[in-house]
Amino acid sequence: MDLKGKTAVVTGGGRDIGRACVMELAARGANVVINYHASSEGAESAVAEIEAAGGQALAMQGDLTREADVAALVASTVAKFGAIDVLVHVTGGLIKRVKVSEMTLDHWNSVMDVNLTSFMLVVRDCLPHMPKGSSIVGLASQAGRDGGGPGAAAYGASKGAVMTLTRGLAKELGPDIRVNSLCPGMIDTDFHNTFTTDAVREHVANITPLKREGTSEEVAKAVAFLASDEASFVTGTNVDINGGTLFS
Repeated sequence: MDLKGKTAVVTGGGRDIGRACVMELAARGANVVINYHASSEGAESAVAEIEAAGGQALAMQGDLTREADVAALVASTVAKFGAIDVLVHVTGGLIKRVKVSEMTLDHWNSVMDVNLTSFMLVVRDCLPHMPKGSSIVGLASQAGRDGGGPGAAAYGASKGAVMTLTRGLAKELGPDIRVNSLCPGMIDTDFHNTFTTDAVREHVANITPLKREGTSEEVAKAVAFLASDEASFVTGTNVDINGGTLFS
């Protein structure tokens, strides 16, 4: 899965799965542009590590629900590297657990914006700079298949929409650009440190055939495969990576 000479944009690349994707793609030879929202330390340290290893990287802060920030990210990438061969969109989040009976429209819109609208905006603005043979990898979620846990209906709906957008984009952009997404299950990240109790995490791990949580690095390796020419006949898929918690 050689990515030498390629340029990859990773959104949400300052921590957890996003940062692991940054490091995996760089290790395979790609120039990497890292978007981050609040995780400046993780993004800047990733740039330092990549450059120390002889690679090229750039970190940029931005809120990808804002068109101006998306445009700035794409413009800076093209100015430095000339084109975008790989887009990995990790940006997203639950924000907080809210039941539909208690949900405000502002919360609903915020969840949709950060998970779904940001994906559309980044894809739209990257497309004019993506040559034939490029690849887009999105991050959906197991919640997009099963609806998520308590208070996560909006999040699950947004990730289900990411899955559908992935399929639509694959039809729209083929044969020149492939589009796939991953559906992670219980991965050991700050997401679950914040939103999932230890008891629930232990229970999910115990009922999973592999009897553990996944790691950000395992997700990143799947991303690298989908981004590479090794997956040249794979498009429109939403790939489960959950240790067997859910089969689809």
